[in-house]
Amino acid sequence: MKIALPTHEDRIDAHFGHCAYFTVFTVNEKNEIISMERVESPAGCGCKSNIAGTLAQMGVTMMLAGNMGDGAVNVLNGQGINVVRGCSGHVKTVAETWLAGNLKDSGIGCRAHEHGCHEK
Repeated sequence: MKIALPTHEDRIDAHFGHCAYFTVFTVNEKNEIISMERVESPAGCGCKSNIAGTLAQMGVTMMLAGNMGDGAVNVLNGQGINVVRGCSGHVKTVAETWLAGNLKDSGIGCRAHEHGCHEK
């Protein structure tokens, strides 16, 4: 399994669409992180970029994010990537918390900005 996290300086970026890069963890069958890679973030709004397809092609099936709009959630879900919003902190700690079953989706979508990501 692979998990992606929008990242800025090894911490969850509060805004998925404008993160510096994505940290992708590969997890084994024992729910242990066995590797990490960095995927550069495309320019512009995350929901209108090709990042969902890129991550899906890499085998990512889970996105642990700080916040994102409904359009981005829909695009990621359309690529087979589940989303958990409301995450914060160091990316490895967040991933380990989710793997332990101690992290749930906040259910709260980002609506504070006006750049078209919410049109889906």
